[in-house]
Order: sequence, then C-alpha cells, then structure tokens
Amino acid sequence: MSLPVHLVPSLGNPAPAAGDRVEVEGDEAHHAVAVRRTRVGERLVLTDGAGTSVTGTVAETGKRRLAVVVDAVDVVPEPSPAITVVQALPKGDRGELAVEVLTEVGVAEVVPWAASRSVAVWKGERAEKSLARWRATAREAAKQARRSWHPVVTPLASTADVVRLVAGADLAVVLHEASTSPLAAIAVPASGRVVVVVGPEGGLSDDEVAALVAAGAHGVRLGAEVLRTSTAGVVAVGALLARTPRWS
Repeated sequence: MSLPVHLVPSLGNPAPAAGDRVEVEGDEAHHAVAVRRTRVGERLVLTDGAGTSVTGTVAETGKRRLAVVVDAVDVVPEPSPAITVVQALPKGDRGELAVEVLTEVGVAEVVPWAASRSVAVWKGERAEKSLARWRATAREAAKQARRSWHPVVTPLASTADVVRLVAGADLAVVLHEASTSPLAAIAVPASGRVVVVVGPEGGLSDDEVAALVAAGAHGVRLGAEVLRTSTAGVVAVGALLARTPRWS
C-alpha cells in the first residue's frame, strides 16, 4: 500500500537529512491528523512540490501540527521536456477535471485562457475563486499521483499572453479539428519546453489560430474524433510524452 503524501512547501529549504525532525503545521497537518487520523509511529511521505521528498515516521501529533523524523530523502530533477498546457476556460466543472487529469499525466504548468469563444467568464471575485479551485485541484491531484514536482497553475491569460508563451517554446502545438496535420507527425524535443494549446467548446476563432501559428505553433489534429476540451489536452500530452525520454 502506498504511503500518504503531504505537501510541505518549506521542506527543501534547506533539504533535510536522515534523522532530522520536520515540523508540519496548519491545514496540511490538520488533514493528516484529523482527517486521515495519522498516529505516532505511522510512516508517510512529505514533499515540497519542487523536487524534494522525504519518507519519515510520525514522532508527535497535535491539533494542527505533526512532527516527522526523516528516514530517507529523495531529490529528483525537474522532468524534461516540461509540458505547459494552455487550457481555454470550459463551462461548469470541466476545468477542474482538465486540471486533475493534466496533473496526473505530468504537466509542469496549466495556463487558464480566456479564449474568444469560451463560455465561462472569469471576472472579479469569480476569477479569484475559480483560480483557487484549479490550484487546489492541482495540489490534491499531484499528491495523489505522488509527484515530486507539482504543477503551477498561472493566473488567467489573454490571447496576447498565450502568443508570447508560444513564441518562447521549443515546440508549440495548437489542437484544431480543421487541421490536416496529425500530431503524430510532429517531432518532439527531448528537452526544453513544449506548449499545448487547447481551445474551448466552441472552437478556436480563425484569428486565434492565425496568431498562434504566426508565433510558431503547429496546428494539429488528434484523429477523426472530436474530443471535449476537458479531455483533449491530456490525450495530446500523453501522445507527446510517449515519444520522449520521460516515458521511454
């Protein structure tokens, strides 16, 4: 049975050594003690979400605190190529579904995008709450997937922001059902940053496709089927990762 994983952002600063005692406080400790009912003597994993993880034994518990004695330390490099997915805002809770599966498959960054045909609108307080839900979803999915590196969920991006992101990528693809170029024909770099742009339910506008292609993106299709915006990204990322050292 896999050990439970808890996020401690300060864990790797500096990295602990075997025998050290790590104090966990706040919501994460409360979740471990009150929700998971973690007890003294049990073993668990702590991670900072930035490459450092430790396996340890619980030495003490409190109402909102947890002390863990480190048994082993694991420091892993950031996976490469790093994948960024630009996800146009879907309607309902499909955005959180997209974030969950993208986190599970190993993306480094999720960029919510206000595409011209997005049904959902993030403004004011709604934007803050929606972004917080996406980030919470990514955090919990990363722990479930036992990731040492957790993904970043950025603030809402405009089309101009996405164009700049594409221009700086080592490879950028935009999923577009009208494209005649299959994703399988695109050469995938072994390192660097790959950007995948996923449009909304209503599809990308001609102007958006033109701007992204002009910035260096390849317009591609996945196959004959038209996927939902919440699942297209994870399918594309899986197809790309299968041709990189990360999955070989």
